[in-house]
Amino acid sequence: MSRPLKLGVAGLGTVGAGVLKLLADNADIVAARAGRPVEVSVVSARDRTRDRGVDLSNVAWVDDPVALAADPRTDIVVELIGGSSGPARALADATIAAGKPLVTANKALLAIHGAELAQAAETAHVPLAFEAAVAGGIPVIKALREGLAGNRISRVAGILNGTCNYILTVMREEGRGFAEVLADAQALGYAETDPSFDIDGIDAAHKLAILAAIAFGRPVDFDSVHVEGIRGISALDIGFAEELGYRIKLLGIARRTEGGISARVHPAMVAKAAHLARVDGVFNAVVAEGDFVGPLMLEGRGAGAGPTASAVVSDVIDIARGRYTPVWGAASGALSNMPSAAMEDHVGAYYLRLMLLDAPGVIAEVTAALRDFGISMESMLQRGRAPGEAVPVVLTTHDTTERAMRGAIGRIGALASVLEPPALIRIEPA
Repeated sequence: MSRPLKLGVAGLGTVGAGVLKLLADNADIVAARAGRPVEVSVVSARDRTRDRGVDLSNVAWVDDPVALAADPRTDIVVELIGGSSGPARALADATIAAGKPLVTANKALLAIHGAELAQAAETAHVPLAFEAAVAGGIPVIKALREGLAGNRISRVAGILNGTCNYILTVMREEGRGFAEVLADAQALGYAETDPSFDIDGIDAAHKLAILAAIAFGRPVDFDSVHVEGIRGISALDIGFAEELGYRIKLLGIARRTEGGISARVHPAMVAKAAHLARVDGVFNAVVAEGDFVGPLMLEGRGAGAGPTASAVVSDVIDIARGRYTPVWGAASGALSNMPSAAMEDHVGAYYLRLMLLDAPGVIAEVTAALRDFGISMESMLQRGRAPGEAVPVVLTTHDTTERAMRGAIGRIGALASVLEPPALIRIEPA
């Protein structure tokens, strides 16, 4: 059989250890599919003493991960350090400059610096592979870039963060508040000690920026993604959503519109009958819609050692077989220059929850503000009465613009009878 393909792996955390374990446990399958044995020859990690559950006795160590790029013992560099700058960026640049293939699971690096890295890889004729950067073990990059290559994609959307999906699922099933469920998620290891990247929507936005670039054949543009997280979602909103026939999910949505490419991450009301509404716990799911294939959905575990390692090794096998395509699906000269659509131009229906003083004339003030901004109300819910006290009132609207809705909320929030900042959640069609 051919000479083994040698990997240099930077980062031996959960995913790095998972890659080593997969290559050891499934060595025969990997060799058969790669056409040659695949071995880890050199690694770089901060702690050499930690037990990672795999045998590292025959593996060389280097202290500086960037040294892997020039190390003659490596054919492919696998970057699993994480972060959009620092050693991860330096290693990516050095690997491409050295003319070696780069495999990464680093969504932040690609979302923020992917345009430059893709251009450098194209110029150097070097593969840059990143199946593991989005949705863990779900092969969504290959599906969009290769399986749907003959389609004009109109929309890609999904549940892209398992931590948020777990929190919202438990809040719905157990009727508990956000802070309490977040603490449980941290104790279980589903959320980091500092959960900001997850619960503020940044992690999902990194992934959506990558998906949008591939789906619409243009350079990645993280700065154009509108980002909101789930900190403001209350048990009260989840209860009202159920009553109205919806479930609340943190969605990443990219769509081709007349004004350009719209890309947004935010909590959304999704009809219970929709496929995405039934994706619970730590699972991820991605829906794509092409002009010839129609809609399709991929679902699975979006994180963890096994699923992410599976995606990393699939990229290694592709490179071993000489299978790789341009980073965003087409050469840089063939990429689209379609602009990004402004969030203010988004058109859709909205859920609005207000904590109102229970007094005569209050509802009239609210509906007058909606009328003045051209917003048509579809339904209203009010449960119980408490004269002189705060009561929740829920309104849903027909389709309107984000610009109009924000104007109306600004006026409504300034009313003396509105006792808390209004809660706004967009309603997404199935």
